[in-house]
Amino acid sequence: MESRIKSNPQLTRANCYGNDSYGNDSRQQERSPSVIVIGGGMAGIAAARALHDASFRVVVLESRDRIGGRIHTDYSFGFPVDLGASWLHGVSSENPLASLIGRLGLPLYRTSGDNSVLYDHDLESYALFDTDGKQVPQELVTKVGQIFETILQETDEVRKEFTEDISILRGLSIVFERKPELRLEGLAHKVLQWYLCRMEGWFAADSDTISLKGWDQEVLLPGGHGLMVRGYIPVINTLAKGLDIRLEHRVINIVRRYNGVKVTVENGKTFSADAAIVAVPLGVLKAKRILFEPKLPDWKEAAIADLGIGLENKIILHFENVFWPNVEFLGVVADTSYGCSYFLNLRKAAGRPVLVYMPSGQLAKDIEKKSDEEAANFAFMQLKKILPNASSPIQYLVSRWGSDINSLGSYSYDAVGKPHELYERLRVPVDNLFFAGEATSMSYPGSVHGAFATGMMAAEDCRMRVLERYGELDLFQPAMGEEASLCIPLQISRL
Repeated sequence: MESRIKSNPQLTRANCYGNDSYGNDSRQQERSPSVIVIGGGMAGIAAARALHDASFRVVVLESRDRIGGRIHTDYSFGFPVDLGASWLHGVSSENPLASLIGRLGLPLYRTSGDNSVLYDHDLESYALFDTDGKQVPQELVTKVGQIFETILQETDEVRKEFTEDISILRGLSIVFERKPELRLEGLAHKVLQWYLCRMEGWFAADSDTISLKGWDQEVLLPGGHGLMVRGYIPVINTLAKGLDIRLEHRVINIVRRYNGVKVTVENGKTFSADAAIVAVPLGVLKAKRILFEPKLPDWKEAAIADLGIGLENKIILHFENVFWPNVEFLGVVADTSYGCSYFLNLRKAAGRPVLVYMPSGQLAKDIEKKSDEEAANFAFMQLKKILPNASSPIQYLVSRWGSDINSLGSYSYDAVGKPHELYERLRVPVDNLFFAGEATSMSYPGSVHGAFATGMMAAEDCRMRVLERYGELDLFQPAMGEEASLCIPLQISRL
């Protein structure tokens, strides 16, 4: 198998502008409000775009050699595939990203018309197999899915009774103790484990670490889930156009004073501004790779420490020909959720002979210990279990969000014993430091539209704070982005 894992540099560097004089004293810029945005993912780029359009001087400092962060559209197969985020969750005008995606004319493939994240009522889009390669009867898949919904409803009763939080897995075991008729055996038990595997995939974490009290606190937008057929990077590139973005500028130190901030990057260069927006991944904050002076308040540090950070990876297999069923997901059922797996079929959604294996939680961590070739072979062997005559892939790509020092995880989730309000605590500004990213979204954690919305929110909070200091705040000026809220229809297919 051939591995081609490098991105096209023309694509990754296309939107970087500016010179190295940013932050140096300049008389002509003395009264011009300035902001440093740390992190060039969706939240950071959205914030920078909004502030730039509000006539602020803005520089984006990005540690990678590309923009996008956990959005990473790769073109090495000759067509776009997303190694990171790839869905719009909530295909409707209520989604904060809908107007931008509609304006760009980017097509979406709706993989589910139901906004549920746990039980897809559109089950003709799935084909589940046991490890002997026998397809699970559709009636059984539907029946077990309904039982799974019932079990989750019963866990709601359990959490009302418990003062202290417990894990989802513990909640399930209590339901089985109380209602043994909900226990399943044989093939039905394996299908139930597959549903649990899908649930763990949504949070990128194992069920023994996910909070029973907090797991369903996010807001699920209507319209189902849509796959970005051409990848997410066109959205990032559009927002980034004309911005001053410094790639390979890894921030190591942020000093805040009453009159501004000073930011130092790894090569010793410093940048000064009125304020800064910190839009780096939660995993990077947890690892304390950035030194804050003075240190962040205890409540902020506790929010960083206590929020869960999950891991989901993608092993993308490119084949010469299609040999699998024409369904959106191929599933492998097993005795444990760890042994279950699923593949996204890009042939149905995007017309490409590609399957995407998506391990999460402990399985994803274990696979990250393997080389790219070993990881691709592992995914292929999972496929061979259900399709013994599968032909070998001609190319593959492997993501490593957990070991990537620029992310150190995929996205946030509610950990056992920790309140959902931690997302809001992480968002709250500290003096002239503002925070953005999916882990600062109370309503939409773990999502691209959550990151986008918090970037816009941080930009508006920052704008008001800085202009107030300059004595130029106009309370009757519309909030940033209000004039751009035109409704553009989304292009949605469902074949």
